[in-house]
Amino acid sequence: MKTLLIVGLGNPGEHYAQTRHNVGFMVADAWTHRSMPSWHNMYKGLLRTVICKEQSFMDKDTNIIVIKPQTYMNRSGDAVVHALKNVKKKTNVNQTDIVVIVDEYNFPVGRVHFKKGGSSGGHNGIESMITSLGTEDFWRLRCGIGREFGPGGLVDYVLSPFSADQMLLVPAMIEKACSSLNTIVDVGPERAMNIINSSS
Repeated sequence: MKTLLIVGLGNPGEHYAQTRHNVGFMVADAWTHRSMPSWHNMYKGLLRTVICKEQSFMDKDTNIIVIKPQTYMNRSGDAVVHALKNVKKKTNVNQTDIVVIVDEYNFPVGRVHFKKGGSSGGHNGIESMITSLGTEDFWRLRCGIGREFGPGGLVDYVLSPFSADQMLLVPAMIEKACSSLNTIVDVGPERAMNIINSSS
């Protein structure tokens, strides 16, 4: 059985729950809400798992593991590597089977984009994953949070809630990200990239 490891990036705790940096958690929660069991505290994160019995790009049962690292953003890679090592004992999974849901300040709120590899772009969660995994070769589902900050204002911006105007666009973006995850499972990351990005 093949496994797809989906990682929603964010910071644990109510203080961070509605911040822009937690879009990865928001999408992971929304996508798994109806189809998966409760979150379990495993592998330094909160984890949900499901076996897709319907047709998928793997042409057989697809084991999907969704994890929200609880190590805080700048140590996200610790949780992902810990999960990967334990999951690999039971099933076939590697770095190219990882899809990371992440906030992207270079995109306007509402935009969703899918890509493989590349640098961290200054994102501490992605940087931690690159360092821990020893590779940039994993997928990123990037969700726009806008760039409404001045010089030196990035940290405060990402750790603050969306503005009232931005919040009008957030539910549709989360829905689009969830739809993108469905497409990834249905047709595979390579084919999904063109589908997702052509509709951005």
